[in-house]
Amino acid sequence: MKKRVTGLGGIFFKCDDPDKIKNWYNNHLGLNTDQYGCSFWWKDKQGNDALTQWSPMSKDTNYFEPSQKPFMINFRVENLKELLATLKEEGVTVIDKIEEFEYGKFGWILDPEGNKIELWEPVDQAFL
Repeated sequence: MKKRVTGLGGIFFKCDDPDKIKNWYNNHLGLNTDQYGCSFWWKDKQGNDALTQWSPMSKDTNYFEPSQKPFMINFRVENLKELLATLKEEGVTVIDKIEEFEYGKFGWILDPEGNKIELWEPVDQAFL
């Protein structure tokens, strides 16, 4: 089997006031925040630019559904479509949709405790 998870793609969490939280993290921890949160750039083992996103979201967001948890983890993966098919064969709950954007492909699964996990096949160059 090829690699599955290649890195942490993002951390997303619900909060009462996303702008207030972004400002707090900017003022007290120095995060370079924007409308989405904060992008952390790093290099993978091959020296390629890579991105991890930190994003506070409105407590009313339905983006984490069907999970009832107040957070979602995003993992960077290779070959998203192949991985989702493999996970489904292994009995993992796969949310049957894939979304594609210029910055990558996204798919979702649920872990055994109902946490929604976002899987991202990134195109980091779209952010450069």
